[in-house]
Amino acid sequence: MACSNFWRFLLSTSVSPSASRYTVVAMALHWLLGLAIVGIFVLGAYMADLPFSPSRLKLYNWHKWAGITFLMLTVLRLLWRVTHRPPALPVAVADAMPAWQTRAYHATHHLLYLLFFMVPLIGWAYSSAAGFPVVLFGQIPLPDFVGPDKALAELIKPLHELFAWGLAGLVALHVAAALKHHWIDRDGLLLRMMPGRS
Repeated sequence: MACSNFWRFLLSTSVSPSASRYTVVAMALHWLLGLAIVGIFVLGAYMADLPFSPSRLKLYNWHKWAGITFLMLTVLRLLWRVTHRPPALPVAVADAMPAWQTRAYHATHHLLYLLFFMVPLIGWAYSSAAGFPVVLFGQIPLPDFVGPDKALAELIKPLHELFAWGLAGLVALHVAAALKHHWIDRDGLLLRMMPGRS
């Protein structure tokens, strides 16, 4: 009961819901990938400074499996977006946004998609260059993204971390913008991506 009241408060009623909503598949992929980003990032940050041990190797494998799964879901999401046009910004919202905010809105989405691909692909390349093939779920060996090359691995490793932090920053910006629209602007924009609401 308390949990129900909490969600009712978060999605409070004094907003103007937009008629245009995302499809159920788009919503599912959005929230699934959002949760995956948080989980993969937290796992990556935690395991990075662990001493070498069987536990660390196990976490690295989980991280790689999650990254490859994330990459496959991103391909699916992009295919869905290309074949199912997302709803345009409501006219009232678009008119109320300053030009710089509209440009930032589009730029953030494009950068998010770019990093959705770059972060796992660079991680895969690092693993291959370091001589550690990716065996998905411990059962499906994937081809090496690049050949074994220790010097290349050392070059790639900081890029993977840098882009992962960049992705985390963009996700935080995306969340902050969504909450601003919901709680400050009260324009109903967030509700278009929430299941079970008209």
